[in-house]
Amino acid sequence: MTACAGSISASISACNRGPTAAPFVMKPTLQFRLSQHLTLTPQLQQSIRLLQLSTVELNQEIERLLMENPILEREDAEGDAQAAFAPPRDTTQSAGEAATHAADESVERREDWLAEIATPSWRAEDDDEGDRSFSAPDTPTLRDHLNQQLTLTGIGERDRALVAVLIDALDEDGYLTQPLEEIAALFPPEAEVDAGELGIALKHLQNFEPAGVGARAPAECLLLQLRALGEHPACALAQEIAGKHLALLASRDYARLRAVTGATEEALRAAQKLIQSLNPRPGAAFARVETRYMIPDVIVRKVKNVWRASLNPEAMPRLRINRLYADLAGSGRNGGNALASQLQEARWLIKNVQQRFDTILRVSQAIVDRQRHFFEHGEVAMRPMVLREIAETLGLHESTISRVTTQKFMATPRGTFELKYFFGSHVATDTGGAASSTAIRALIRQLVAAEDPRAPLSDARIAEILGQQGIVVARRTIAKYRESLQIPPVNQRKSL
Repeated sequence: MTACAGSISASISACNRGPTAAPFVMKPTLQFRLSQHLTLTPQLQQSIRLLQLSTVELNQEIERLLMENPILEREDAEGDAQAAFAPPRDTTQSAGEAATHAADESVERREDWLAEIATPSWRAEDDDEGDRSFSAPDTPTLRDHLNQQLTLTGIGERDRALVAVLIDALDEDGYLTQPLEEIAALFPPEAEVDAGELGIALKHLQNFEPAGVGARAPAECLLLQLRALGEHPACALAQEIAGKHLALLASRDYARLRAVTGATEEALRAAQKLIQSLNPRPGAAFARVETRYMIPDVIVRKVKNVWRASLNPEAMPRLRINRLYADLAGSGRNGGNALASQLQEARWLIKNVQQRFDTILRVSQAIVDRQRHFFEHGEVAMRPMVLREIAETLGLHESTISRVTTQKFMATPRGTFELKYFFGSHVATDTGGAASSTAIRALIRQLVAAEDPRAPLSDARIAEILGQQGIVVARRTIAKYRESLQIPPVNQRKSL
């Protein structure tokens, strides 16, 4: 062990070999190696992050930085100009509170319990400050609309409470998806509510407006609406089809429909037209509608017969350095070191925001130059294009082009599109060229719109027509594009 103890750099294995083994000594050495590695500075990291943000996310990020950094401020810090910088808000058409109704206090305990659990949440209650005033809503919710009708009915208090419970159980489309047995099981035993009694309450509910509300299946919803129509020449046949043969109508099996109903083609056509005029989602008109506003980053106009892209001023935040804090940062007094760091961060942000929009403009103009036929003639003139083409033209990386074109929008005379919309795969043509998948989708839409509804075009036939135009497309590709356009298959497009 003396040999091992004599050298610190000897290996453990040499020590384990005992005194007779020769020690293995490791000598320290210095080596110089030349290598390259990528270091992302905080400024570069911020530039990449800002580039991939949408306009709304960018404004939210800048709002956060404005609160954290006192040196950074808006150029339009006061007045109405603040609205141009603020991110667009999501607006929702909300339903207000409806009118009130009072329950009869002279009922038995279990009737009181039923009335208590079924009291609509929109019921106004007095507080210490007095009565609350409610304004009439522009668009009430389905629940409010039905509860208002419930207050006007002449049914008993117990049935009224049960109907209110069923109203609460409806989904947003106006359907009662929960079985009556399950709803009855939710009541306590002392309420003595069974499925039969709930069935009677459901009949009351199904007489409310909109017609079809309270249905448990699409067929029942259509039947309720047909019964509410009253006298109609095709109503009887339409009720028979909706109640018994709705699957045949959905599959466009008109031959079997005529066979099972004994109706003529003209009568069947009238019944089909009547059923198609019904609303399978009666509660959808009362659903909360969320409207989202989007500010385009780029605006495309035709100037002197040349399509030009320009930045949208409303999407560009206007930032500047606060001179007072900048002077304090330069003086080195009163926490000047901290202010100097914030001053540098503010300058980085302003530079990176400007660089972000400059990159968006360069990429947008390159897209416009390559897709000028689209702006002239529409989707059918869209040329195939991939990210690599724009990257090579501008000397940028494909990942940068991908960040720029994600959630960035371009306003054009033909509508507002995401920048990624202008990129797409290609399909070979007989002439050796290529056609854009967007153009092929536009052709499919045109062919389907002009087809004979009695003999709609199959996917194979559409592929054959495109082949005659020099565009080689497989049938399965046509099917994929048709599904992306939400166009039903040929058997579902057929009509009488």
